[in-house]
Amino acid sequence: MELSVHPYLFELTSLMAIFFFGIISPGADFAMVMRQSILHGRRSAILTSLGVGTSLMFHVTYTILGLGLVISQSITLFNIVKWCGVAYLLYIGVKALRAKPAESIEASVPAEPATRSTQSAFKAFGLGFAANALNPKPVFFFLSIFSTVVSAQTPVAVKFGYGLVMASCLILWFVAVSLFMTTPAMRARFARISHWIDRASGMVFIALGLKLATEKAA
Repeated sequence: MELSVHPYLFELTSLMAIFFFGIISPGADFAMVMRQSILHGRRSAILTSLGVGTSLMFHVTYTILGLGLVISQSITLFNIVKWCGVAYLLYIGVKALRAKPAESIEASVPAEPATRSTQSAFKAFGLGFAANALNPKPVFFFLSIFSTVVSAQTPVAVKFGYGLVMASCLILWFVAVSLFMTTPAMRARFARISHWIDRASGMVFIALGLKLATEKAA
């Protein structure tokens, strides 16, 4: 029994070693969680983090089922996913650039960061899910690491288990970012320039969208 477990532990360790660098690498997910933390508070940021993690399982699922290979081999399908992602990033980027300063920001409010409006749980979750789901890069990322590290004989249930571990780690990472960015000390630093942060994040999203537009199927 012990010997049968070792190959799976080795595969999981290898996957996580590679995935670690994907987690900490700045991208649309990180920019989205940062923006949510600073502009909408801890609750919205955590919900967005859950959306990103759930979307990762979406990528893992279709990769395991073989749909990822179909997308990677079809220029048409790849471009559909790519341009949906580009449109989404440009949309939220332009929307952020057009954001207006909050009517009033009290420098002495100790608890929650100032927000323009109460963001629904569905919207906060959806922002994270869409930012990750509409990015074709995970298609090639998971295809490459699963085909390289994971044996073809590994049961599908175990592969899904790997995906759950990766999604959980991704959620924990972004929740940690959310908690750090919404501490009173960090909130105090960013509260007065929240609208400039909104505009800066808008430029980041637009840049990521333009970068994604240049991506080509392998």
